[in-house]
Amino acid sequence: MKILLVEDDDLVADSLARVLRGSGYVVDCIGDGIHAETAVKTEPYDLIILDLGLPQLDGLEFLKRIRNNKIGVPVLILTARDSYEERIQGLDLGANDYVTKPFHLGELEARIRALLRMNVSNATTVDIGELSFDTVKRVLRKGEELIELSPREYAVLEILIHNIGSLVTKQKLASLLSDWDASVTYNAIDIVIHRLRKKLEPFGLKLQTIRGLGFLVEP
Repeated sequence: MKILLVEDDDLVADSLARVLRGSGYVVDCIGDGIHAETAVKTEPYDLIILDLGLPQLDGLEFLKRIRNNKIGVPVLILTARDSYEERIQGLDLGANDYVTKPFHLGELEARIRALLRMNVSNATTVDIGELSFDTVKRVLRKGEELIELSPREYAVLEILIHNIGSLVTKQKLASLLSDWDASVTYNAIDIVIHRLRKKLEPFGLKLQTIRGLGFLVEP
């Protein structure tokens, strides 16, 4: 899952991005509304975490503009502004959730997971073949047995599961897995796919490579 974090406080942005990346998310960070508006028009994001007190373009105006442009990506406002009126305005302009600073990291991550489920489905568990994929705890199991995956393997599997039965190109995988600080090569994707196939096919999850096109998951 790819997140755009729009936050002008470098300390907050760096700390939160580090935590989210540690949970397996791909995170791009931007410190102003103008560049954030350009980013959402050119990059595929699953969620935007938005501060309101931004330079160049205020967060509420940014939100208004992207909704007017029919950009429906979920938006979680994360701000020090806690007035009743601003909460109403933010939600009326199209925000999906509103969290004030200071915040509890565990609650914020739970709200992020809830919004990402809305973008795909509201199910907290997805069953594929003999396996069960928990979208809340972000783990893969066969019954009570935990299937150990690396963060990168998990990120690739999550994309494939959300597109189960459909072809996912290498280009799409690379785009969703790369952020502005670190790009993912096609060779790296091939290595992850190879490792996933060895781990998952014994449990009935078939991961096909369509040569020259991409990958397909079929239970």
